[in-house]
Amino acid sequence: MTVAVVLLATALVIVVALLAAAGAGKLARMDGATYPVALTRAAVTFAAVITLAATAAGAFAALLT
Repeated sequence: MTVAVVLLATALVIVVALLAAAGAGKLARMDGATYPVALTRAAVTFAAVITLAATAAGAFAALLT
């Protein structure tokens, strides 16, 4: 049961990170950025969401143990 919850949570975080990255890339393109700049902004956003999720998971794990 625990493994399934971890896998579902991981999948949810990845989907949210991809959606945030796609939104950031689209907004960058609408703002007039070139494709490489928009891709860079999307990649930074994806990495930020993954980092934030890992930090939050680490904090929750520290609190629960």
